[in-house]
Amino acid sequence: VTLEGLLQPGNDQGRWLTSRAARIEGYVVSIGEAGVELANCYVRRDIHINVARTPDAPVTAQVVLEVTPPMQDWARAQGWDWSADTLKRDLLGRWCRFEGWLFFDTTHAGESESIAPGREGNWRATAWEVHPITRFEVAR
Repeated sequence: VTLEGLLQPGNDQGRWLTSRAARIEGYVVSIGEAGVELANCYVRRDIHINVARTPDAPVTAQVVLEVTPPMQDWARAQGWDWSADTLKRDLLGRWCRFEGWLFFDTTHAGESESIAPGREGNWRATAWEVHPITRFEVAR
């Protein structure tokens, strides 16, 4: 699955399978910590990395990628720092390549352009995410 594929218009709920891996390239538009949620025992937070075709893309043209707490722990064990601050410093505004697994976030489907086109308050292109990210690099 590619960024271009994830950004295709139309209802995409059944377009992909969660058993698929993804490798996407794009500009990192923003990085921030997500809210606390049940999946992380209401204690730790995922890190959202929003990626798009252009560095100034509107939120409705961005795809959400997530670094989960277990992947942060794994990276730390490898001697890597996948904290939000380090990711911002190293990736923000850069063209990067990411790998991971597809996940359809039903909680936010109604806030995506693919499911609710033109809805005021949409903050993402699609409810499909690369979640978790398992590898990334600055491509240029």
